[in-house]
Amino acid sequence: MRYAVRILLALTAVAVLAGCQKTYYSAMEQVGYHKREILVDRVGEAREANTEAKEQFATALDRFKSVVAVDGGELEQKYEVLNTEYEASEEAAEEVRDRIESVENVAEALFEEWRAELKQYTSAKLRRQSRSQYDATQSRYRELLAAMKRASSRMDPVLAAFKDQVLYLKHNLNAKAIASLEGELASIRADVDRLIKDMEKSIAEADAFIASMETK
Repeated sequence: MRYAVRILLALTAVAVLAGCQKTYYSAMEQVGYHKREILVDRVGEAREANTEAKEQFATALDRFKSVVAVDGGELEQKYEVLNTEYEASEEAAEEVRDRIESVENVAEALFEEWRAELKQYTSAKLRRQSRSQYDATQSRYRELLAAMKRASSRMDPVLAAFKDQVLYLKHNLNAKAIASLEGELASIRADVDRLIKDMEKSIAEADAFIASMETK
């Protein structure tokens, strides 16, 4: 079935890019791939993006430390190393944002469908039970989304700090410039530490959300 899903993904790519989310979800359901499964998969992808971004920011900080520790010589090479890490961190941050957006898209569609189907019950008891499950799932999802966005928001100031230092190093490739960066290291380290903690919380929330969905 996964093979059929991959084929269908390719066939519906144009529709998705054009914003035809309902068409996409309807097509996926025809091969037995429902919004609930898509949401769990996308949360998993967002979790992986957070994990990769966390590792990338930690690596970038290590590279920054190594550049600060340089005492003259090979400055051009050190600039290239630091700039490469900055660009990789920027890409990782963008991947996290894209994954969060994809999670939001399918979650909105899932909850919209769920609300509409609550009205179709003829049994008041079953409707109440489904509504209770809806409320619990939505509450858990909101906690997950808040954790993801909190971690994502931490990336911008860290990226800005990295970019400032990369630009300064680029324009001042000399030992004096390297020495002046040392004063910024403590601040950047603290920002990255906070970012990593928030990302770890986001990853934990994703794990918990996936587990809660798979047990229902």
